[in-house]
Amino acid sequence: MAVDDVSLQVRVGEIFTLVGPNGAGKTTTIECMEGLRTPDSGSIRVLGLDPRKDKRQVRSRVGMQLQESALQPHMKVWEACDLFSSFYPRPVDWQALLDRLGLSEKRDTVFAKLSGGQKQRLYVALALVNDPEVVFLDELTTGLDPQARHAIWDLVLEIKKRGKTVLLTTHYMEEAARLSDRVAILDAGKIVALDSPDNLVKDLTAEERMTFAAVSSLEPFQPALVRSVPGVTRVEADGDKVAVYGTGESLVAGVVGALSSAGVKFTDLRSERPSLEDVFLARTGKRIRREEGGR
Repeated sequence: MAVDDVSLQVRVGEIFTLVGPNGAGKTTTIECMEGLRTPDSGSIRVLGLDPRKDKRQVRSRVGMQLQESALQPHMKVWEACDLFSSFYPRPVDWQALLDRLGLSEKRDTVFAKLSGGQKQRLYVALALVNDPEVVFLDELTTGLDPQARHAIWDLVLEIKKRGKTVLLTTHYMEEAARLSDRVAILDAGKIVALDSPDNLVKDLTAEERMTFAAVSSLEPFQPALVRSVPGVTRVEADGDKVAVYGTGESLVAGVVGALSSAGVKFTDLRSERPSLEDVFLARTGKRIRREEGGR
């Protein structure tokens, strides 16, 4: 079973993200919302409409960037925009859209000659050409280099600022944490967690790790100096290299205060907090296989 009793509601004007291992059911779920697949049971409403029965009305009000897309190799950028604009009664000015997406200089370039990032931006332009109220973005940045990925992130945030609702699927936890108002983690077709990125991390109650180098002295660092700080669970010292583990909002401040009170000088202080990827691993027990595509 690809999707097993998934129930969720996406709020107007938010970026809602589905994450999960390959085969978790992300694309199947989003394709049912788009009206591209028919669920065996249950009900779906997009803008109050049934995406299968009211297909024409829904598609006039939503934009879609699919996980796998392609255009004719010799079709020019402007020809694709002109063609897709003809599908809608009130399209936006696609030339202005190309300006915002940094594609104006590529308007006469054929699809086959575009870079991966330029193709993705073109797909987004085609998804926005009808000025949709809801935008579906499925694995938007898979395969892109870091520079192109960050440019696409800026674009998604701009879409939200324009009052659009965005439903996103991704394999990248940094992407989900950076963009999302709320995240749903899917595993084996079920939602195993749903909340804001910050709340998901807070609920994990995983240990924070602090490291620092104690300034060399005649005596080795004494772990007992910070072991009694509230929230500290363990201390590891290897020469002047020290690692402190613990939980709580005031952990770092407490450790720094204890070191200062004891007159211990330190350098290279670092703090590693739990991340959304830690939440993902805790909830699914699997690592994300970014090199593969999943449904």
